[in-house]
Amino acid sequence: MLMITGATGALGKLVTARLADRADVVIGSRAPAPGGRRVDFDDPASLDFGGVDTLLVISAGAAEDDVVVARHEAAISAAEKAGVRHLVYTSLSGDGDHLTYALAHRWTERRLRRSSMNWTILRNGLYAEFLAAIAAPGPDGTIAAPLGDGRLAAVARDDLAEVAARVATDPAPHAGRTYELIGEQALGGKDLAEAIHGAYEPGTLAATREAITAAAQALPFQIPMLLSTYSAIAGGFLDGTGVEDRGALRTLLGRQPRPPIEAYRAALQGS
Repeated sequence: MLMITGATGALGKLVTARLADRADVVIGSRAPAPGGRRVDFDDPASLDFGGVDTLLVISAGAAEDDVVVARHEAAISAAEKAGVRHLVYTSLSGDGDHLTYALAHRWTERRLRRSSMNWTILRNGLYAEFLAAIAAPGPDGTIAAPLGDGRLAAVARDDLAEVAARVATDPAPHAGRTYELIGEQALGGKDLAEAIHGAYEPGTLAATREAITAAAQALPFQIPMLLSTYSAIAGGFLDGTGVEDRGALRTLLGRQPRPPIEAYRAALQGS
């Protein structure tokens, strides 16, 4: 049996949709649909992984580091206790260590490596769809995100979902492997503007912080997360050049990855 946790998030929904016709797949969520199981990482008593051979853990982020670490520790410990054979974890790309949200991912990777289970780590690059949220054009078509001259090796979320589904349904060949799943085409602010026939006029981090804070668009812990993302892109740390194996995504997909600029445009259009 394969269980997928975090199935109600953006990535999780795409993974479960790909596996919807399989009788050996169980969905774990806080409010499960019929046939699923209640899985709440904040409630260790709910972490019943009995009968599960493979567990796909989609990172339980969107919280402070100590909360995320506690959630992942609870899930891994429960999986070990239940006799889960293989745990597949969606992590963060190796070039993302400058991001404030990298710590919980690296902690989880280290915990998995000393666990009693087989494991596979999928180090996902940042989504092209995420760019549509943090570098969206204004009403006049101008992108003011503080990306500087930096670029991001973004990935279409659907490609990452396909890889996760493939690995989780046949995990044995991937035991003990860590895959860097970043895009082959790095995108900068000018590329984004050109794709929408707009303009790119990058603002400053200070102005961006003020705008986010004034609009109450993020929880307090999310503001440094967003700003560290802008800084890392602008500083050239997420353009893919710091990752040794840039072909893992193509290899696991068995095809050319979807151009990230297409995913960016589609996300802006809501499709």
